[in-house]
Amino acid sequence: MALPDPGGGRELPRPVLQAMLVCDQAIREAETNKVSLVGIFDEIRGAEFPLARARPTALYARVTDAEGLYQIRLELVRLEDEQSVGRLDGEMTVGDRMGFSELIFNFDRLIFERPGRYEFRLFAGDRHVGGAVFTVIQIEER
Repeated sequence: MALPDPGGGRELPRPVLQAMLVCDQAIREAETNKVSLVGIFDEIRGAEFPLARARPTALYARVTDAEGLYQIRLELVRLEDEQSVGRLDGEMTVGDRMGFSELIFNFDRLIFERPGRYEFRLFAGDRHVGGAVFTVIQIEER
């Protein structure tokens, strides 16, 4: 499947998601260009809501089968009611369709109105590429 090219008439290949992980940090080493993911998680726990995750959070995504300029959208969706509770927009330029591209999104703070399951959803143009689901859990204060 292909996407319309925002800069011209040709169709862009639809990116294929290889990995998407939520973590505390995603660090790209300048010398090697390697990415290290620190503190991968799929649960956030808190006693009071709305819950503000005050520590930094990162989302790492790796895609392949892409070439050209893509309009990228990342949405945070509450799965209980499919409500979008956050959104980031950007661009991704990929030069080699046979290679891969890594996207890193950094958040200083995430706020959740209530416990439940949430999903980061990645889009290229208006096409869904993939997502990462995690759970926000209410715990009792001690």
